[in-house]
Amino acid sequence: MKEILAKLLNHEELSREEMKTILIGITHSEYPNEQITALLTCLQMRGVTVDELLGFRDGILETGVPAILQSDRYIDVVGTGGDRKNTFNISTTACFVIAGAGYKVAKHGNYAATSVSGASNVIQHHGIRFTDDIDRLNRSLNEAGIVYLHAQLFAKAMKFVGPIRKALPFPTIFNLLGPIVNPSRPQCQLLGVANLDQMRLYNSVYQKIGIDYGIVNSIDGYDEISLTGDFKVTTKDYERIFKPQDLGFDIAKPEELVGGATEEEAAQIFDAVLENRALPAQKNIVLANAAFGIQVLEKGKKDIEECIAIARESIDSGSALNTFKKFVELNS
Repeated sequence: MKEILAKLLNHEELSREEMKTILIGITHSEYPNEQITALLTCLQMRGVTVDELLGFRDGILETGVPAILQSDRYIDVVGTGGDRKNTFNISTTACFVIAGAGYKVAKHGNYAATSVSGASNVIQHHGIRFTDDIDRLNRSLNEAGIVYLHAQLFAKAMKFVGPIRKALPFPTIFNLLGPIVNPSRPQCQLLGVANLDQMRLYNSVYQKIGIDYGIVNSIDGYDEISLTGDFKVTTKDYERIFKPQDLGFDIAKPEELVGGATEEEAAQIFDAVLENRALPAQKNIVLANAAFGIQVLEKGKKDIEECIAIARESIDSGSALNTFKKFVELNS
């Protein structure tokens, strides 16, 4: 580790293999906390490279619990978090809309870090028991079309750096890893990022991983399609800035996205969207995010207007709600 730190202080980049070895070493308690703290600080000051991020990803997946799912094609919809906007559970709700439309979803998530309710909070609020039992996970995917993977059951390496991350007053490379360490290694992903620097980083990451992807960012700083203004979408096939009006949506007000002050309030919005009784803006935001996820699943062969129509039918027909009810039945 002293050699690694010397490299970083000399402004050198680390290889993917070096980073994987370091991560595995962390899980074996090979380094004192002071050296890990120095490593994370150096990387954060300089900025993480694509290979450095991928090396830590390789290490987390290798030391974690795999989730081998019986499906050839499914998607994860996730945000990087950290936009500090305290929105309701947009990505999680969109996942059930996508599953309700007949696609397969493997949602990876955790408890909230900077908002009132993270994916695991809203899922657990409905009585779901988290599991890493592969038979139960596959039954959920096969019968409900969706499975939930609670990050803490799978990424064993994270517990070794938890106290260090809490002690540091800034985000680290580990904050970037959440979206790319889904233990089922999905073939498709829709990722929301809080800024365009992250969009460029993950665009290169996904190209190296070799999956179908879409990356979205609202120009005013939301790590999802917020419809509060223009937003940018980058996929394997195109890079484009959209206005809400381009998709037939009204501009949303920031207060219409807020997830409330408690987990209970956030869960009520989640329920209202699936039950088709939410505010128009709340429904539209979920439709927009679900639609771009569907477009990724369809390898870009359907235009976004058709994907919005598919997502809308999932909610309007009650299919999204029925999917959620089946999911709760299987996982409670």
